[in-house]
Amino acid sequence: MVQPKNKTLDWLRLFRSQNVGPITFYKLLERFGSARAALDALPDLAKSGGAKAFKVFPKTDAEREIEELSKLGGRIILRNDENYPPLLSQITDGPPVLSVLGHPHLLKKRTIAVVGARNASLNGKNFARHISADLGAAGFLVASGMARGLDAAAHEGAMESGTVAVLGGGIDVIYPRDNTALYEEIKERGAIISEVPLGTTPQARHFPRRNRIISGMARGTVVVEASPKSGSLITARMALEQGREVFAVPGSPNDPRASGCNQLIKDGANLIQNAEDILDVLNPILSSPLREPKPLEFQHKNPTKIDDIELNSAREVIKEMLSPSPVTVDEIVRSCQFSPAAVSLVLLELELAGRLERHPGNRVSLI
Repeated sequence: MVQPKNKTLDWLRLFRSQNVGPITFYKLLERFGSARAALDALPDLAKSGGAKAFKVFPKTDAEREIEELSKLGGRIILRNDENYPPLLSQITDGPPVLSVLGHPHLLKKRTIAVVGARNASLNGKNFARHISADLGAAGFLVASGMARGLDAAAHEGAMESGTVAVLGGGIDVIYPRDNTALYEEIKERGAIISEVPLGTTPQARHFPRRNRIISGMARGTVVVEASPKSGSLITARMALEQGREVFAVPGSPNDPRASGCNQLIKDGANLIQNAEDILDVLNPILSSPLREPKPLEFQHKNPTKIDDIELNSAREVIKEMLSPSPVTVDEIVRSCQFSPAAVSLVLLELELAGRLERHPGNRVSLI
């Protein structure tokens, strides 16, 4: 389904607006019924949350991003697009908007993630190539992050059957530069996706967000080599939080690059030695139909009217309840005795003002 141009423009503007993350995006859609109505409401919401100034992403900037992406041969897909990764649509913080280069139809395939250390051993890279090729031959799209080492090897192994690179920076920014040839080959034969604007230089804070996409679009995540502080372990943790399978390749206790995988196995990850071990775990799951993603059509929905007196009282009480330590939204609702709609609106106001941070598990904290 090709999305109407105006809808794509509105979704992109809303997602690119100040302090609007994925969860906030969906909360705004739920409350206001459409991205256009939410865009109109943003400045007043942010002002009520204490912001002195708020910038809605300009229409001209969104049009320019779409045009520049088109010149690169890419396109924007929305969460309810037919080519949006099916499993990614089932996580609460899946990106509303993705930039795609290459072949978007590949994103509909059942997917498995293969990740690991940047400073990978030769044996580790060879294993990643072979297992990715075998998983591709079994019908999987192999997802990874196009980093040095294991990620690059996984992409190379799956090139014949299909691979997707999830970038931490803009889709037009090749990082690292020594993966330029790999980037061009994936663009030609696979798919490259990113949720951040064109031209964004990858920074450390971008990679956990990137990792949730890798694990979120996959039925399972395979970790080949990982040190104790590896980003691959973050991807594995996110996979567990998303209810997905985690697979780990055991290694020598004398190799620091194996310590992360060995710990994952001790913690209950599936020990694997080949693709058959993975398929043995996934085949029973694959025989079950996908759960339908939550629909995101909210047109003609009117915002719940909240009494001004209740709202003003809720603002004061909720601000006092919040602290830098995360607390669940459900606990706030139970403790303050205001309506869920009032609590949700106050939290939206604070977040748009840059004063609230959302955490996994529907938790929030003051910044």
